[in-house]
Amino acid sequence: MATKQSLLAAAAVCLLLLLPAAYAVTDVEYCNKGKNYPVKVSGVEIVPDPVERGVPATFKISATTDKNITEGKLVIDVKYWIFNVYSETDDICTKTQCPATSDFELSHSQTLPSITPPGSYTIQMKMLGKHDEELSCISFGFNIGFLAPVALS
Repeated sequence: MATKQSLLAAAAVCLLLLLPAAYAVTDVEYCNKGKNYPVKVSGVEIVPDPVERGVPATFKISATTDKNITEGKLVIDVKYWIFNVYSETDDICTKTQCPATSDFELSHSQTLPSITPPGSYTIQMKMLGKHDEELSCISFGFNIGFLAPVALS
């Protein structure tokens, strides 16, 4: 009996190790590597990863600053290969709690249409301050899975 339970526990652990992660922490690159941005980004978490068409995807950006950000814009540009396929500008305070100081998180959710082509995409995200000064500019990649969600009837 104990052997059977041990085998079941070992099988469960192996299965969990083989399953793909539902989220991933993505490395980011600064747009201008030589610039000292006032907002430092430590990472991006994408849920789910890979992104699925027709399912809400959330991009959580972890950042730090020594500024007191009370207003500004978040400018998002998405590229598929070399083609710009989507642009959006939002009030930064709708993506994080303002005033944003020290450690904070920006969160952006988007549901991609079911006709979105699968593959690799790149997001460039600029954080602009009160007078359009560039607080940060990052880019990171994400993937859209090849399997579309199946509609249940």
